Amino acid sequence: MEFFADYGLFLLKAVTIMVAILVVIGGIASLTMRNRSDSEGELDIKKLNDELEDHQHQLRAVVCDKDAQKQLEKQQKKDEKARRKADKKRAKDGLEPSADPRKRLYVLDFDGDIRASDVELLREAISAVLTFARKEDEIVLRLESGGGMVHSYGLASSQLKRIRDRGIQLTVCVDEVAASGGYMMACLADKIIAAPFALIGSIGVMAQLPNFNRLLKKHDVDFELFTAGEYKRTVTMFGHNTIKAKEKFQLDLEDTHALFKQHVQHYRPRVDIEAVATGDVWYGQQALDRKLVDEIGTSDDYLINACEHADVYTVKYEQRKTLQEKLGMAVQQGIERAAVRLMTVANRQTQTKG
Repeated sequence: MEFFADYGLFLLKAVTIMVAILVVIGGIASLTMRNRSDSEGELDIKKLNDELEDHQHQLRAVVCDKDAQKQLEKQQKKDEKARRKADKKRAKDGLEPSADPRKRLYVLDFDGDIRASDVELLREAISAVLTFARKEDEIVLRLESGGGMVHSYGLASSQLKRIRDRGIQLTVCVDEVAASGGYMMACLADKIIAAPFALIGSIGVMAQLPNFNRLLKKHDVDFELFTAGEYKRTVTMFGHNTIKAKEKFQLDLEDTHALFKQHVQHYRPRVDIEAVATGDVWYGQQALDRKLVDEIGTSDDYLINACEHADVYTVKYEQRKTLQEKLGMAVQQGIERAAVRLMTVANRQTQTKG
């Protein structure tokens, strides 16, 4: 048992050294990345219909017998032949190839952090789609965000408003959470679909910060703050916060909350805004009862069903990655894997004690 204990400690030391090396390399890579200008990106477009069809073919090859497969393939060829024949006849008559052109759905993704960092990628994706989308098409946003900075999510919401201004249907699907700034974005949709246990709401404003003034005084450290303008700075982390400063800060929060409520009320007029603008959150079904969402369901169900009557495309705008960025990502993944191994070894070592 002592041998295993010594071996475990040696392994922990080795992993610790490896993590330290990876952190240094990662830091160097990050510094290199910061010093370069943003590279141009590119669109990644995939047709969901084709992916589902490929999955269906793979399952059919395993599940169905050969006779059933041949029958299905024969029917598909027959249907395709009939469609081509009908298109040729319409072309001969000077008509469009199809009497009822299929609707297109463009699927975008937004995974929001506190700074809404993905807003630039969302902006590019929306700009690209709007150059080609028709009035009869639809844009679906798979949204996941617990909110964050007001101005950042205000900009993200403005990007979605561009879709509404063009008269194109906007649907937002929430599988996990659309709260605070996330709901600020979601409420611009013509239709909001939420999973049964997705968290919805948090229509409120919050700010918190520590104050070290008493600690500084205890150690005879003075803090001086110079401003021009009565309200250039209200509350601070290091100075003494007066009652007047706190009242002004609270008033600013109330003003922001009022704007948030107006925003939601404008785009969701059926909502009882005073009842829901408490900062509380609700699960999907509860949010439906409060008219914060329009349907209960997952994005998977909505898109798979849409494939039956429309062409569905996922559209992502991605920045081209340099060698340094790829190295940085590899280092980050290496650190994460090393951390997991470290915790696993420590857990096993604990289990073998005694």
